[in-house]
Amino acid sequence: MSGIVAIVGRPNVGKSTFFNRLIKRREAIVDAVSGVTRDRHYGRTDWNGVEFSLIDTGGYVVGSDDIFEAEIDKQVELAIDEADAILFMVDVESGITGMDEDVANLLRKVEKPVFLVVNKVDNAKRAADAVEFYSLGLGEYYTVASISGSGTGELLDELVKALPEKEEVEEEELPRFAVVGRPNAGKSSFINALIGEDRYIVTDIAGTTRDSIDTKYNRFGFDFNLVDTAGIRRKSKVKEDLEFYSVMRSIRAIEHCDVCLLVLDATRGFDGQVQNIFWLAERNRKGIVILVNKWDLVENKNSNSIRDFENQIRREIEPFTDVPIVFISALTKQRIYKAIETAVEVYNNRSKKIKTSVLNDVLLPIIEHNPPPAYKGKYIKIKYITQLPTPQPQFAFFCNLPQYLKDPYKRFLENQLRKHFDFNGVPVSVYFRKK
Repeated sequence: MSGIVAIVGRPNVGKSTFFNRLIKRREAIVDAVSGVTRDRHYGRTDWNGVEFSLIDTGGYVVGSDDIFEAEIDKQVELAIDEADAILFMVDVESGITGMDEDVANLLRKVEKPVFLVVNKVDNAKRAADAVEFYSLGLGEYYTVASISGSGTGELLDELVKALPEKEEVEEEELPRFAVVGRPNAGKSSFINALIGEDRYIVTDIAGTTRDSIDTKYNRFGFDFNLVDTAGIRRKSKVKEDLEFYSVMRSIRAIEHCDVCLLVLDATRGFDGQVQNIFWLAERNRKGIVILVNKWDLVENKNSNSIRDFENQIRREIEPFTDVPIVFISALTKQRIYKAIETAVEVYNNRSKKIKTSVLNDVLLPIIEHNPPPAYKGKYIKIKYITQLPTPQPQFAFFCNLPQYLKDPYKRFLENQLRKHFDFNGVPVSVYFRKK
């Protein structure tokens, strides 16, 4: 375990720029628009051999009518509760504002180390201007420039001294489950229901989640990271640069995950955009579980409704129909644990390794009974099968004339692999090689 440090302050003082500099990656979105960071954003960094986690929070605004501002304030308070130390960031250009005083009043009640960080100090005049921040009553301050990194060394030297010493535990690379879907399908509600706390902001406005955020989670004796992503819209609907960044983060989350939990709104159905996300995950050879959310809102259901809805989805995703479909309600928590149990099964299927001897014993008699069709009077003979050493299931079939094998027979072999070895939810690749 390591210490946790929260970066707090009013909107637009440079918290996300500072966060990105410390973790050495562009994880949090940075934009001149206030209120860009809406959820707590987690990263890891180290200084002088001391590792710690960093939380970037949304800007704290007191008394705002904006539905997001009220939710962001709740997130900031949660981050302060979680942290071992707090970096309170202010802006030397605008000096002390009423909002800075509100945050300072909140932090004076906190019995944790609070470091007052004056940002945008990149020359001697601004260093002199920073003196006024003594009046916030938080003691010594540290001057930094988030963009250039100036002054961060002195701040971090003091910060790591204040962090509690915790025993070292070897941290393993955990499997990543990305919760993906179009905007407002209920992705954040699903994760909040699972972890039992409001870690992610949930409103009825599409596009509330803008970053891809990790949460460590344990279920069924299995540790993994849940990644909440921004909803992916059609390119034509992505108007602002900010949303474009969010969509790119979601796509990157799909690329770097092991299993995609594709959440769709049952009242909207398996529409074109949900299909695009499905095929994006399939092209990246990820495990896939389809979660039909808001099933409780569907009207006029009967005993055949689930079967009909499922059949319609499978028609849309042909020929890759071997995908689990779970009907859930994030609001009532109906079958949410079943969804995770299914995702764990798909992860195990994706990492499954089959011995070469078993593959050949099972499949060669089937191939002998159903040989590939002859091509121009030439007979194709498959002699040997092996699984390739790749993260996802890929199989090589060695034969005399690989160039004459066509897609229908390739699908036949894939179906036989699925039938005998259970690759439910996982794209399987079949290659033909010259013996």
